[in-house]
Amino acid sequence: MIQAKNIHKSFGELEVLKGVDLNVKKGEIVSIVGPSGAGKTTLLQILGTLDKPNDGEVLVDGINFSKLGEKALAAFRNKHIGFIFQFHQLLPEFTALENVMIPALIAGKDQKKTAEKAKEILAYLKLTDRMEHKPNELSGGEKQRVAVARALINDPGLILADKEELHKLLFDLRDKFGLTIVIVTHDKELAALSDRVIQMRDGQIIN
Repeated sequence: MIQAKNIHKSFGELEVLKGVDLNVKKGEIVSIVGPSGAGKTTLLQILGTLDKPNDGEVLVDGINFSKLGEKALAAFRNKHIGFIFQFHQLLPEFTALENVMIPALIAGKDQKKTAEKAKEILAYLKLTDRMEHKPNELSGGEKQRVAVARALINDPGLILADKEELHKLLFDLRDKFGLTIVIVTHDKELAALSDRVIQMRDGQIIN
């Protein structure tokens, strides 16, 4: 599912990733752990096409990101990758339902069918009675589940999560939707539940 080869990333004089190689199999849940500043989130952003490496290449499902133009890259990201970020990044002016629908509408999907699908996912996540609420009316846990629903709306094969409190939910989602999941976390309990734990330190994978 994911092949990252010799990934280097620098910000000015600061070298954040120093030749990272990573392979993740389809349907695998992998946790990336390590101290702050190890390069975990930078690697996650590169795997998700949100940032580009200075050197090296990333392939998802055999597709090499470096071969895609910006428009094709954005379309690939929207269709194939779901993101769950630390701070949810929900749009405050939209309801929970509308936030979930946005990636599908950007992809040009039918609004009525998208709304039906979004409602089904929100119901699965036990948010039926919160669909018309805006983010400032939701608890932290509810916002988190809305972000999960949004990540699922386009049937991605890959979920990338920069989260601390997902725990069992991600594993239930893997089993229900057949997802491949990469998690950046400091939570040793969550990491221990994963199929595999990858440790990073000082811009490199150390195990």
